[in-house]
Parts: sequence; C-alpha cells; structure tokens
Amino acid sequence: MTTRLAHICRHPIKSHGREDLASVRLLAGEGMPWDRHWAVAHEAARLNDGWSPCVNFVRGAKAPALMAITSTLDEAARRVTLRHPTQGEITFSPDAAEDLPRFLDWVTPLNPPERAQPRQIVQAGRAMTDTDFPSISILNLASNTDLSARMGLDLSPHRWRGNLWVEGWQPWQEFDLIGRQLKIGGATLEVRERITRCNATKVDVTTGEIRGDTLGALQSHFDHQDFGIYAVVIDGGDIALGQEVTIQ
Repeated sequence: MTTRLAHICRHPIKSHGREDLASVRLLAGEGMPWDRHWAVAHEAARLNDGWSPCVNFVRGAKAPALMAITSTLDEAARRVTLRHPTQGEITFSPDAAEDLPRFLDWVTPLNPPERAQPRQIVQAGRAMTDTDFPSISILNLASNTDLSARMGLDLSPHRWRGNLWVEGWQPWQEFDLIGRQLKIGGATLEVRERITRCNATKVDVTTGEIRGDTLGALQSHFDHQDFGIYAVVIDGGDIALGQEVTIQ
C-alpha cells in the first residue's frame, strides 16, 4: 500500500477550533503556517516574551467543550470564524482589541466556572505548539484505527489535534521514526520526539463531552500515554493531500 498524506489540519487559535486544508507551503524551521498562531491566555497566566508553556492558556484538557469548535481563517483579513454546536458562530479579528469583549462573551460559557477564565488573545511570533521548538505533529491513521478497536469506540482523528495524518503505515510504526526524515511533496521533515497526550483526547469532538478514556487505554495496552510524533521542517516546500510520504 502506498503511504500517503491523508489529512492536513491547522488550528489558528490554540485549542479553539480546527480547519482542514487541501495543501500548504511549509517553511524550514517553522511550524505550519497559521497553526496555533494565536492562543487564549487565562487570568492566571504568567507569559514569557515569545513562546510560553501550554499551562498559561485556555485549552481542551481543562475545558472539554472547546474541543467541539471548528474554525475558518481568512488569512488576508486576519479574521477567524469559530463555530460550536451550542454557541453558534462568531467572526472576529484576534488582533483587534475592540473584538476581544465579543469573543470573551462567546467563549466564556464553554469554560468551567471553577477554572481560570479566558482573559486575552496573544501571539508569540511563532506557532504556539506544546513544544518549545516550532514543531509539526504527524499522526498515523492506522494507530488511531487500532486504538479505536481496542476501546470499542470510533475515535475521530480530530481528538488528537494533529497537523498531518499519514495513511499506509503499520499501526504504531511512527514511534520507530525518531531521528529519521520524511519527504512529503517538496518538503523534508525530521522526526524529533513522541507526543505525550493529555485529557483533551478523552473528548468527543462532535459534542464537546468526555467520552472514552484514551489515556487509560494507551496506558493499559502499551504502558505509555503517547500518540503521534513531533517533527521539524528541514527543507520547506509545498505539500498536498494524496502525496506520497517517503521515509529517508
């Protein structure tokens, strides 16, 4: 079976919506363009200049309802549209101070009242991934299928909030690729490390409600809580759905 790129996904505002793409141009040393470009800092955040750890941001691990948000980014206008099954739709500019109160009114009901509440939208000049280096997450559809079968639950790939999904690898083959390079279209990526997962992956992305203990299943079946791998872009280039993924 040919190994191919099956899905491309970005998350313009960290933990607040996902958007499927047909193609994208990757740049050397950078994350996926517009992925985690913004993040929602909470009222207890202690932000650094530039990148800050994920504990400073409102996210699905603490506010499960956020996992049901989908998004569309107008790159030229720098405007984002968010959609949620209970909150409806909102279009706003994350950079515009005048739009912040309207966004906070829309998103606050999705956050548990006992948690630190959303306060501001920030950016760092780089993708605000969970790694302290600009990373792109790569995931294996066969691993998701295998874990789904073990759990007796059809797990949406969107639970894992990945960037690139590969079809054609053996289940869990991705963990053998640390230190290897992957060629996709005109880009080359180097695999750096495994991704250790959090409670956000327990959430049904259709409803925003917890359904299925993914972490417990990973721990009981494999003695870890890892799913997917982080990579960095070595050579930039255009990638598109259906292109072959070659291990170098």
